[in-house]
Amino acid sequence: MKIFGIEHIGFTVPNLDEAVSFFETIFGAVTVMTTGKIDVDGTFMRSRLGVPEHCRIENIKVLRCGNGSNIELFEYSGEGTEEALKRNSQPGGFHVAFQVDDAVSAAERLRERGVDVLDGPTYVDAGAMKGLTWLYLRAPWGQFLEIVSTTGPLGYEADGGPKLWSPVSGA
Repeated sequence: MKIFGIEHIGFTVPNLDEAVSFFETIFGAVTVMTTGKIDVDGTFMRSRLGVPEHCRIENIKVLRCGNGSNIELFEYSGEGTEEALKRNSQPGGFHVAFQVDDAVSAAERLRERGVDVLDGPTYVDAGAMKGLTWLYLRAPWGQFLEIVSTTGPLGYEADGGPKLWSPVSGA
């Protein structure tokens, strides 16, 4: 099997319209595909998607955000209780990071727009991530997101190892 890279990152949101609006407004995302309600039975839901048989996919939207992997957003019906999202410190907790030209300026713009931004940005001045500026924020439904920017090669690159893929360079 030849792996080309990450095609999309998918996650479920409580309100698809709100999530799409957030990504379009804040990150300039463009919706490239909408499925509408997926007409399948409970066995399909359980055996192919690993969700309870009574749940259904109300809609899926796939967004492009700059130059990189797609974001696939799901809205399900049938889940009766809303559990808190996993913290980043818990197994299964995760975040999605967007590379920007200047994380400091981006943080200012995010705060001006009322986005829930955590403390920072933080500039890393030593070690493997030297040269990275990063900042965590929360989407309206609580999902952690991150913005990052770099001022040049990261600290680990001085050792000559493989480079991280970047949407800026495409390599």
